[in-house]
Amino acid sequence: MYKNVIFDLGGVVLDFNPRDFLLDYFMNKTAEDEVYDLTFGSKEWEELDAGLITRAAANRAMLENAAQVGRTFEVQTVIDEWEKILHTKRSTVKTMMQLKLAGYRLYYLSNIASDTMEHVRQREFFPLFDGGIASCDVHVNKPDPKIYTLLMQKYHLVYEESIFVDDNRTNAQAAYNLGITGILYKNRKSFNRALERCGIELPDLRTAIQQRKREQQRARQMQRQRQQQDMENAQQPDQTQQ
Repeated sequence: MYKNVIFDLGGVVLDFNPRDFLLDYFMNKTAEDEVYDLTFGSKEWEELDAGLITRAAANRAMLENAAQVGRTFEVQTVIDEWEKILHTKRSTVKTMMQLKLAGYRLYYLSNIASDTMEHVRQREFFPLFDGGIASCDVHVNKPDPKIYTLLMQKYHLVYEESIFVDDNRTNAQAAYNLGITGILYKNRKSFNRALERCGIELPDLRTAIQQRKREQQRARQMQRQRQQQDMENAQQPDQTQQ
């Protein structure tokens, strides 16, 4: 029986498709491939995710490499604009809310730089998580098995009771190899179908919220009744002293 659902952030909870970003800006396959290798696919980007280099140092190194092949303008554009693609995936957040209402515990496990992680922590969905690990904090990137093990040990999670969701097949496979059920995220529809196959039923969000409100109202009403009863008891004379 599953109890935990672990989410990658970029590409699952947040929009993150570097190839589409580059296509929108440059519309030239050669330029896109070269700029990708200089930025998102670079050693500096990997080191940023692992918390081994600062953003300033990474940007400086990427621009130096870009200058050698005449791509300074394009790489500067990526540096200035790439975070704009990190829109919250509302469809995923809806599923997360349904999972929470159904009683599942949610965690994140993401390759992400420290400054980006700070922004993510301010997003409205972040309190839905019961915990998680960012690669920048532990200096290990997925798909290294160590980062999965660190998460499982930190929160005392049982492998067979956990599901990991990632838009990268290699990362999902790495979780599976450790005994965690891996789901390759493509879109919300296929994700929800995969959860169904795992035996997870998602409650209707509106109905569940209304039920939660009714339960809270009943709890407040009972509390008021107890307080009223306590006041009435306090106003009665103490018969033992008469």
